[in-house]
Amino acid sequence: MDAPDLTFERAARAGGATLVAGVDEVGRGPWAGPVLACAAALHGPPPPGLGDSKALTARRRAALVGPIREAAHLGIGRAEVAEIDRLGIAAATRLAMARAVAALPVPPDHLLIDGRDRHDWCPCPFVAIVRGDARSASIAAASIVAKQARDALMVSLAQRFPGYGWDTNMGYGTPVHRAGLHAQGVTPHHRRSFAPIRDLLRPRL
Repeated sequence: MDAPDLTFERAARAGGATLVAGVDEVGRGPWAGPVLACAAALHGPPPPGLGDSKALTARRRAALVGPIREAAHLGIGRAEVAEIDRLGIAAATRLAMARAVAALPVPPDHLLIDGRDRHDWCPCPFVAIVRGDARSASIAAASIVAKQARDALMVSLAQRFPGYGWDTNMGYGTPVHRAGLHAQGVTPHHRRSFAPIRDLLRPRL
């Protein structure tokens, strides 16, 4: 498969944009932990080896974070578990993305956003790109940084809440996670609006 490149970024600049940022999120599906987004605006050549963060090994992702930080302006945003439960995961994801863009040190004037969702939060023109993390270098960079940041957070939470396997499953619904829920119960970091947690908390008649 071809590596992500700058085709979309160049098209945006040809249309008059000066600072183009790629935006991606991680953590829509887990049962626990926040959803986290990153915005990455490359100001130099993209580091070699960029790709869809889900297709890269953890070691490769970790090795790319430093070069990405040198080549791009970065903003990180997150939506907490309480916001996910209150707003729903789709709206919470958009909130995390908006916060990531707002956290950029330089405001972008064009966004490239992974996926096909609606983005009425955008402060500037945007293009939604299906499988963008495999096609756009900016989105790929954002994807890698977002995943590394969220994984590190879940590993840290696993030390405080052992027994759920968050250091390896990152909050996703694995058998280890399910067993931990039944053995130890629900933590403050579980998404109560998600069916497995909601069902566990439902009073038994």
